[in-house]
Amino acid sequence: MSELPELPPAAPYDALLLLSFGGPEGPDDVVPFLENVTKGRGIPRERLEEVGQHYFLYGGVSPINAQNRELLAALRKDFADTGLDLPVYWGNRNWAPYLTDTLREMAQDGRKRILTLVTSAYASYSGCRQYRENLADAIETLRAEGIEPPRVDKLRHYFNHPGFVEPMVEGVLTALQELPESVRDGARIAFTTHSIPTSAADTSGPVEGHGDGGAYVAQHLDVARIIAGRVREATGVDRPWELVYQSRSGAPHIPWLEPDICDHLEDVHGAGAPAVVMAPIGFVSDHMEVVYDLDTEAKAKAEELGLPVVRSATVGADPRFVAGLRELVLERAEAERGVPGAERCALGALGPSHDLCPAGCCPARTPKPAAAGTD
Repeated sequence: MSELPELPPAAPYDALLLLSFGGPEGPDDVVPFLENVTKGRGIPRERLEEVGQHYFLYGGVSPINAQNRELLAALRKDFADTGLDLPVYWGNRNWAPYLTDTLREMAQDGRKRILTLVTSAYASYSGCRQYRENLADAIETLRAEGIEPPRVDKLRHYFNHPGFVEPMVEGVLTALQELPESVRDGARIAFTTHSIPTSAADTSGPVEGHGDGGAYVAQHLDVARIIAGRVREATGVDRPWELVYQSRSGAPHIPWLEPDICDHLEDVHGAGAPAVVMAPIGFVSDHMEVVYDLDTEAKAKAEELGLPVVRSATVGADPRFVAGLRELVLERAEAERGVPGAERCALGALGPSHDLCPAGCCPARTPKPAAAGTD
């Protein structure tokens, strides 16, 4: 009897989709982009133009698309260098290249089963479920056009994968060295992430973990503890740290996660902190929320207070992060093929996240169909 041919390492997948938020690439794009982001909310154009001032400070260009191009190129190079024959495509939620157009291209290229990498490491509605809804919408559009879409799966949350955590540890250590030596050992660490409504945080992740910040807060706290512990081991200094929030955009009467980074800087300065390292662990790259809310707004607050602050780097296209993403692709492929004993790397106390989002995970206020999950 002849032996069965050996399957490719990424089988059953024949492509990877990099799925991100998108951003404007010129002044004329800003308001149309914000209209896409806020579609269905009835926000007047005048308010969008006001919000768009953050983008106009940078020539109407968000850094996110350039950063995704860099990550896309790094993934393709890493795959080629390691012999992983898996094409990588890129699509966005809110700006070109749009997800639906990319999924159509993948179908026309003959892709039958694809794996999706979302540029959000943590569980939340906006960081996971909404992307799954976007995938479902795109799939339905293709079917309405008479195009058979590929089957779509999604990589697990990678917040505690070594490839994501280790570059951030190095980033904090590097940032500490940028502080004056006289304040370095007394510096606090403010781990920052995007604020979301407390109601969304409380229902993030699987149902059994809902309440009191849900998986969103628990996952960030776990990563913060890992990094703080590694920094303590490397420096011999046990530094105070907190998880704080930034980039709030909701109505004032709706509770969002707090404290805000600027309020936090005021509080720790008042308590006598000599310096602060801002570590944006909630973000994959230095996009607008990082360069405006931290590098511009928070640093202006610190300067006003006379408080030395530095900001540590996000992972971006760090080779360790890119290699970690490849490991996650191969891990999921092995799981789908039923390979026994496949290694699932994870640091901290929470362990590896689920491959398939369970029913009730990160629910929307208005239920909508979602792909790559059980509901």
